[in-house]
Amino acid sequence: MILFPNCKINIGLNVVRKRPDGFHDLESVFYPILLKDVIEIVPADIFQLSISGLNIPGDNQNNACVKAYYLAKKNFPGLPQVKMYLHKHIPIGSGLGGGSADGAFMLRLLNNNFKLNLTTEQLIDYALNIGSDCPFFILNQPSFVSGRGESIEKFPLDLSAYSFALVHPGIHISTSWAFSKIKPTPAIRPIQEILQEPVTNWQDQLINDFEIPVFKEYPFLSDIKKTLYKSGALYASMTGSGSSFYGIFKKNTVPSFSFDQNFRVDIVK
Repeated sequence: MILFPNCKINIGLNVVRKRPDGFHDLESVFYPILLKDVIEIVPADIFQLSISGLNIPGDNQNNACVKAYYLAKKNFPGLPQVKMYLHKHIPIGSGLGGGSADGAFMLRLLNNNFKLNLTTEQLIDYALNIGSDCPFFILNQPSFVSGRGESIEKFPLDLSAYSFALVHPGIHISTSWAFSKIKPTPAIRPIQEILQEPVTNWQDQLINDFEIPVFKEYPFLSDIKKTLYKSGALYASMTGSGSSFYGIFKKNTVPSFSFDQNFRVDIVK
Protein backbone atom coordinates (compact mmCIF):
# COMPACT_ATOMS: atom_id res chain seq x y z
CA MET A 1 0.00 0.00 0.00
CA ILE A 2 1.32 3.42 -0.99
CA LEU A 3 0.55 6.91 0.33
CA PHE A 4 1.88 10.32 -0.70
CA PRO A 5 2.55 12.57 2.32
CA ASN A 6 2.27 16.24 1.38
CA CYS A 7 3.85 19.26 3.02
CA LYS A 8 2.27 22.31 4.63
CA ILE A 9 2.89 26.02 4.91
CA ASN A 10 2.27 28.28 7.89
CA ILE A 11 0.06 31.21 7.03
CA GLY A 12 0.88 33.47 9.93
CA LEU A 13 2.74 32.11 12.94
CA ASN A 14 2.63 33.66 16.40
CA VAL A 15 4.53 32.24 19.39
CA VAL A 16 2.30 33.41 22.21
CA ARG A 17 3.71 31.87 25.41
CA LYS A 18 6.20 29.41 26.89
CA ARG A 19 4.62 26.53 28.75
CA PRO A 20 5.69 25.06 32.10
CA ASP A 21 6.67 21.83 30.28
CA GLY A 22 9.24 23.73 28.20
CA PHE A 23 7.24 23.69 24.98
CA HIS A 24 5.73 26.80 23.40
CA ASP A 25 2.13 27.61 22.59
CA LEU A 26 1.73 28.89 19.07
CA GLU A 27 -1.06 30.06 16.80
CA SER A 28 -0.97 29.49 13.06
CA VAL A 29 -3.04 28.42 10.11
CA PHE A 30 -1.58 25.30 8.50
CA TYR A 31 -2.37 24.92 4.82
CA PRO A 32 -1.62 21.69 2.91
CA ILE A 33 0.49 22.01 -0.24
CA LEU A 34 0.78 19.27 -2.86
CA LEU A 35 4.54 18.81 -2.79
CA LYS A 36 4.86 15.16 -1.77
CA ASP A 37 7.00 12.33 -0.45
CA VAL A 38 6.15 8.66 -1.09
CA ILE A 39 5.77 5.93 1.54
CA GLU A 40 5.04 2.23 1.12
CA ILE A 41 4.96 -0.83 3.36
CA VAL A 42 5.32 -4.49 2.34
CA PRO A 43 5.47 -7.68 4.44
CA ALA A 44 8.95 -8.65 5.65
CA ASP A 45 10.74 -11.11 7.94
CA ILE A 46 12.45 -8.28 9.83
CA PHE A 47 11.55 -4.63 10.26
CA GLN A 48 13.55 -2.25 8.09
CA LEU A 49 13.41 1.16 6.44
CA SER A 50 14.72 1.89 2.95
CA ILE A 51 15.16 5.55 1.93
CA SER A 52 15.67 7.04 -1.53
CA GLY A 53 15.60 10.57 -2.88
CA LEU A 54 16.98 13.33 -0.69
CA ASN A 55 19.53 12.32 1.90
CA ILE A 56 18.22 12.27 5.46
CA PRO A 57 21.04 12.78 7.97
CA GLY A 58 21.15 10.89 11.25
CA ASP A 59 20.04 7.50 12.51
CA ASN A 60 17.05 5.85 10.82
CA GLN A 61 15.71 4.99 14.28
CA ASN A 62 14.90 8.69 14.68
CA ASN A 63 12.92 8.76 11.44
CA ALA A 64 9.26 9.67 11.96
CA CYS A 65 8.09 6.62 10.01
CA VAL A 66 10.04 4.32 12.32
CA LYS A 67 8.69 6.12 15.37
CA ALA A 68 5.16 5.69 14.01
CA TYR A 69 5.66 1.95 13.59
CA TYR A 70 7.04 1.33 17.08
CA LEU A 71 4.40 3.59 18.64
CA ALA A 72 1.70 1.49 17.00
CA LYS A 73 3.46 -1.80 17.86
CA LYS A 74 3.66 -0.80 21.54
CA ASN A 75 -0.13 -0.78 21.67
CA PHE A 76 -0.65 -3.54 19.09
CA PRO A 77 2.03 -6.17 19.86
CA GLY A 78 0.73 -8.40 17.07
CA LEU A 79 1.60 -5.83 14.41
CA PRO A 80 3.63 -7.78 11.82
CA GLN A 81 7.13 -6.96 10.63
CA VAL A 82 7.25 -4.75 7.54
CA LYS A 83 9.71 -3.17 5.19
CA MET A 84 9.10 0.55 4.82
CA TYR A 85 10.04 2.46 1.70
CA LEU A 86 10.38 6.24 1.93
CA HIS A 87 11.14 8.36 -1.12
CA LYS A 88 12.08 11.79 0.16
CA HIS A 89 11.22 14.75 -2.07
CA ILE A 90 10.09 17.44 0.39
CA PRO A 91 13.15 19.47 1.51
CA ILE A 92 14.41 18.45 4.95
CA GLY A 93 14.58 20.87 7.88
CA SER A 94 12.74 23.48 5.87
CA GLY A 95 9.64 24.38 7.90
CA LEU A 96 7.44 22.50 5.42
CA GLY A 97 6.65 19.68 7.85
CA GLY A 98 7.78 16.86 5.58
CA GLY A 99 9.05 14.63 8.38
CA SER A 100 5.90 15.21 10.40
CA ALA A 101 3.80 14.35 7.36
CA ASP A 102 5.73 11.11 6.84
CA GLY A 103 5.10 10.05 10.44
CA ALA A 104 1.41 10.94 10.40
CA PHE A 105 0.80 9.29 7.03
CA MET A 106 2.62 6.17 8.24
CA LEU A 107 0.23 5.99 11.21
CA ARG A 108 -2.67 6.26 8.78
CA LEU A 109 -1.13 3.63 6.52
CA LEU A 110 -0.62 1.16 9.38
CA ASN A 111 -4.11 1.84 10.71
CA ASN A 112 -5.74 1.19 7.35
CA ASN A 113 -3.56 -1.70 6.21
CA PHE A 114 -3.74 -3.70 9.44
CA LYS A 115 -7.25 -2.64 10.46
CA LEU A 116 -6.20 -1.26 13.83
CA ASN A 117 -9.50 0.65 13.98
CA LEU A 118 -7.94 3.72 15.58
CA THR A 119 -10.27 6.72 15.53
CA THR A 120 -9.18 10.10 14.21
CA GLU A 121 -8.88 11.35 17.78
CA GLN A 122 -6.66 8.39 18.71
CA LEU A 123 -4.48 8.91 15.65
CA ILE A 124 -4.05 12.56 16.63
CA ASP A 125 -2.96 11.49 20.14
CA TYR A 126 -0.47 9.03 18.63
CA ALA A 127 0.81 11.66 16.20
CA LEU A 128 1.54 14.16 18.98
CA ASN A 129 4.00 11.64 20.43
CA ILE A 130 5.96 11.78 17.16
CA GLY A 131 6.13 15.56 16.75
CA SER A 132 4.23 18.77 17.34
CA ASP A 133 3.22 19.22 13.68
CA CYS A 134 2.18 15.59 13.16
CA PRO A 135 -1.45 15.86 14.39
CA PHE A 136 -2.29 18.32 11.61
CA PHE A 137 -1.44 15.76 8.94
CA ILE A 138 -3.97 13.29 10.33
CA LEU A 139 -6.73 15.69 9.22
CA ASN A 140 -4.66 17.32 6.44
CA GLN A 141 -7.12 20.16 5.86
CA PRO A 142 -6.69 23.94 6.28
CA SER A 143 -6.71 24.36 10.05
CA PHE A 144 -6.16 26.87 12.82
CA VAL A 145 -3.55 25.19 15.00
CA SER A 146 -2.75 26.23 18.55
CA GLY A 147 -1.10 24.88 21.68
CA ARG A 148 1.84 22.61 20.84
CA GLY A 149 -0.01 21.66 17.68
CA GLU A 150 -2.52 19.37 19.33
CA SER A 151 -5.42 21.84 19.15
CA ILE A 152 -6.68 21.70 15.56
CA GLU A 153 -9.77 23.46 14.26
CA LYS A 154 -10.76 23.24 10.61
CA PHE A 155 -10.47 26.70 9.09
CA PRO A 156 -12.44 27.78 5.99
CA LEU A 157 -9.53 28.94 3.83
CA ASP A 158 -9.62 28.07 0.13
CA LEU A 159 -6.57 29.11 -1.90
CA SER A 160 -7.34 26.90 -4.90
CA ALA A 161 -7.54 30.05 -7.05
CA TYR A 162 -3.81 30.65 -6.52
CA SER A 163 -0.47 29.06 -7.33
CA PHE A 164 2.43 28.71 -4.91
CA ALA A 165 6.16 29.11 -5.31
CA LEU A 166 8.22 27.30 -2.68
CA VAL A 167 11.83 28.42 -2.31
CA HIS A 168 14.30 26.36 -0.30
CA PRO A 169 17.76 27.90 0.18
CA GLY A 170 19.35 24.61 1.22
CA ILE A 171 20.20 25.43 4.83
CA HIS A 172 18.82 23.81 7.97
CA ILE A 173 17.60 26.00 10.82
CA SER A 174 17.39 24.32 14.21
CA THR A 175 13.86 24.57 15.58
CA SER A 176 15.15 24.62 19.16
CA TRP A 177 17.56 27.44 18.28
CA ALA A 178 14.76 29.42 16.62
CA PHE A 179 12.50 29.07 19.64
CA SER A 180 15.34 30.15 21.95
CA LYS A 181 15.49 33.47 20.08
CA ILE A 182 11.78 34.20 20.43
CA LYS A 183 10.20 36.34 23.14
CA PRO A 184 6.65 34.96 23.25
CA THR A 185 4.05 37.67 22.84
CA PRO A 186 0.27 37.44 22.30
CA ALA A 187 -0.77 38.42 18.78
CA ILE A 188 -1.96 41.99 18.30
CA ARG A 189 -4.68 40.82 15.92
CA PRO A 190 -5.97 37.26 15.55
CA ILE A 191 -4.72 35.41 12.49
CA GLN A 192 -8.25 34.15 11.78
CA GLU A 193 -9.49 37.73 11.54
CA ILE A 194 -6.74 38.80 9.14
CA LEU A 195 -7.43 35.83 6.88
CA GLN A 196 -10.99 36.99 6.37
CA GLU A 197 -9.53 39.79 4.24
CA PRO A 198 -8.30 39.44 0.63
CA VAL A 199 -4.84 37.93 0.12
CA THR A 200 -3.62 41.29 -1.14
CA ASN A 201 -4.23 42.76 2.35
CA TRP A 202 -2.13 40.21 4.23
CA GLN A 203 1.33 41.63 3.57
CA ASP A 204 1.38 44.29 6.28
CA GLN A 205 -0.64 42.37 8.86
CA LEU A 206 0.20 38.67 8.75
CA ILE A 207 3.57 37.83 10.29
CA ASN A 208 5.76 34.86 11.17
CA ASP A 209 7.45 35.57 14.52
CA PHE A 210 10.50 33.53 13.51
CA GLU A 211 11.43 35.83 10.64
CA ILE A 212 13.04 38.50 12.85
CA PRO A 213 15.61 36.23 14.56
CA VAL A 214 16.20 34.13 11.45
CA PHE A 215 16.80 37.20 9.25
CA LYS A 216 19.16 38.59 11.88
CA GLU A 217 21.20 35.38 11.85
CA TYR A 218 20.95 34.82 8.07
CA PRO A 219 20.45 38.26 6.46
CA PHE A 220 20.46 36.86 2.91
CA LEU A 221 17.20 34.99 3.61
CA SER A 222 15.26 38.27 3.75
CA ASP A 223 16.19 38.77 0.09
CA ILE A 224 14.17 35.66 -0.82
CA LYS A 225 11.03 37.25 0.54
CA LYS A 226 11.79 40.51 -1.27
CA THR A 227 12.39 38.64 -4.53
CA LEU A 228 9.06 36.84 -4.24
CA TYR A 229 7.26 40.16 -3.92
CA LYS A 230 9.23 41.67 -6.81
CA SER A 231 8.20 38.66 -8.90
CA GLY A 232 4.53 39.37 -8.34
CA ALA A 233 3.65 37.48 -5.15
CA LEU A 234 0.43 38.68 -3.55
CA TYR A 235 1.76 37.45 -0.22
CA ALA A 236 5.09 35.93 0.79
CA SER A 237 6.44 34.53 4.04
CA MET A 238 8.88 32.15 5.63
CA THR A 239 7.13 28.95 6.72
CA GLY A 240 7.60 27.48 10.19
CA SER A 241 10.98 28.28 11.69
CA GLY A 242 12.47 28.21 8.19
CA SER A 243 14.35 28.02 6.05
CA SER A 244 11.83 27.67 3.20
CA PHE A 245 9.70 30.51 1.87
CA TYR A 246 6.53 30.58 -0.14
CA GLY A 247 4.86 33.10 -2.38
CA ILE A 248 1.19 33.12 -3.30
CA PHE A 249 0.60 34.08 -6.94
CA LYS A 250 -2.35 34.43 -9.25
CA LYS A 251 -3.38 31.04 -10.66
CA ASN A 252 -1.19 29.68 -13.47
CA THR A 253 1.22 32.59 -13.14
CA VAL A 254 4.80 31.47 -13.79
CA PRO A 255 7.00 33.86 -11.80
CA SER A 256 10.48 34.69 -13.00
CA PHE A 257 13.09 34.46 -10.26
CA SER A 258 16.64 35.69 -10.13
CA PHE A 259 18.47 34.39 -7.08
CA ASP A 260 22.17 34.91 -6.44
CA GLN A 261 22.53 31.30 -5.29
CA ASN A 262 21.31 27.98 -6.57
CA PHE A 263 18.12 27.73 -4.52
CA ARG A 264 15.53 25.02 -5.10
CA VAL A 265 12.25 26.39 -6.42
CA ASP A 266 9.02 24.34 -6.70
CA ILE A 267 5.92 25.73 -8.41
CA VAL A 268 2.72 24.14 -7.10
CA LYS A 269 -0.51 24.92 -8.95
